[in-house]
Amino acid sequence: MRRCARWALAGAVLVGACRTPAPPAFTEADAAAVEAVLIAQRDAWNAGNIDAFMEGYVRGPELVFTSGAAVRRGYDEALARYRAKYVEHGKMGHLEFTELEVTGLGADSALVMGRWAVTESDQSGDGIFTLVLVRRSERWAILHDHASATPSAPPGS
Repeated sequence: MRRCARWALAGAVLVGACRTPAPPAFTEADAAAVEAVLIAQRDAWNAGNIDAFMEGYVRGPELVFTSGAAVRRGYDEALARYRAKYVEHGKMGHLEFTELEVTGLGADSALVMGRWAVTESDQSGDGIFTLVLVRRSERWAILHDHASATPSAPPGS
């Protein structure tokens, strides 16, 4: 009987040792850090600094940016698009984000939905966006950015 008890105890110890600990959770501090990325982007945009705005993105070929029915891949392509479209500070205008919803997808990833609006620019407009952010080297950065513009009303409507 003692032998069975030893095997049962050994089995219980092995099962306990093999259990995977729960992964770390997405915290309120993580949500605040994710929102801080967007605040820094907004502030950089409003200062006319595209390079600082782009600091919010993953720097690499894995970045995906979709807007205007086009898919752009990689940090360099996204930066080139912004530079081509907003060459001068006057064209950048004023950016605001509203209705932000931050959802943790794990300890190191998050989904953000919200609205964007650019005013005071030839490129003024507004719409919605969805972002996937990842934590890399203790820094949150946008890995996937999908933005849609509100359709313009047809003339005479």
